[in-house]
Amino acid sequence: MIKCVSNKVGYPSASIAEEALLETHIRYDFGKTTGPVNIYRCEECGQYHLTSSGLMNERLASFIKEGELDKHRKAMQWVNKLKRL
Repeated sequence: MIKCVSNKVGYPSASIAEEALLETHIRYDFGKTTGPVNIYRCEECGQYHLTSSGLMNERLASFIKEGELDKHRKAMQWVNKLKRL
């Protein structure tokens, strides 16, 4: 991950940025109107960043609609519980 002059984390490709977007939603319980919703290519550094502005990324919307977000969150909760044993 590369830091941009904007101090945002940069990702080298759109697919890696999308994965980061999904992982961010798995890790953090954002409300319906908060958190990153899409990615964009930065004109300053050429990398991709997450953004909380604009329309929701199609892959993220599908991830939520199909219940995959909840499944991944539950799996992460179990992983965290098992780490404490």
